[in-house]
Amino acid sequence: MQLQLWLTLCLCSLLTAAWLWFFIRHDRHPEPLWLLARTFGWGMFAWLVSATFEASFEQWWTAPLLLILLAAVTEEGFKLLATTTALAEEAFDEPMDGLVYAVTAALGFAYAENLTYALGFGSGVAAWHMLVTTLAHALFSAPQGYALGKHYLLRGGLWRSQGLLLSVFLHFAFNTLLLHEVGRMQLPFLLLLLALMVWMARRYYRLFKGYAEPI
Repeated sequence: MQLQLWLTLCLCSLLTAAWLWFFIRHDRHPEPLWLLARTFGWGMFAWLVSATFEASFEQWWTAPLLLILLAAVTEEGFKLLATTTALAEEAFDEPMDGLVYAVTAALGFAYAENLTYALGFGSGVAAWHMLVTTLAHALFSAPQGYALGKHYLLRGGLWRSQGLLLSVFLHFAFNTLLLHEVGRMQLPFLLLLLALMVWMARRYYRLFKGYAEPI
């Protein structure tokens, strides 16, 4: 059992590292490793704070959809705060960085969540959980990253609020579809939502790629 747990933790680390590489490889001007690591750490801390808030929600409300909405608002809000810790750094010097740091914080958040699942529910549950949520959290945060990039590019506007609202909506819709066991009715909508999030993330990266051409 202990061996299975260690294997699950290793898989979680490798999967997170693979997705992190996949997303940040689009940045033509690589970010400092220390800042990526710090943002990742803030993402992990964001999960801890979110989990504390969500535990208190269950004591006051029992409506499933309301709990899902509150969880989406809390998690995406704290993920955004974790991302904004990089905004004041000199290394944040192009629109693409908004996506890079948003995804990094989101993967840190997912990593902490997956570790908790592995320790609390066992390797079997954690393995399936990490396969779904690691990518999902990164995709949820893509609108926030795009919004931060636009905020940097245009030096103002309501981009942060718009990005957060879209992330909350995607998170809420995704978790609502997973509220019950996925069947024939939910599966097409779930796949459609995933396809939409992937398309949006690809579009965001393409839009900012021109600002990250090699010097």
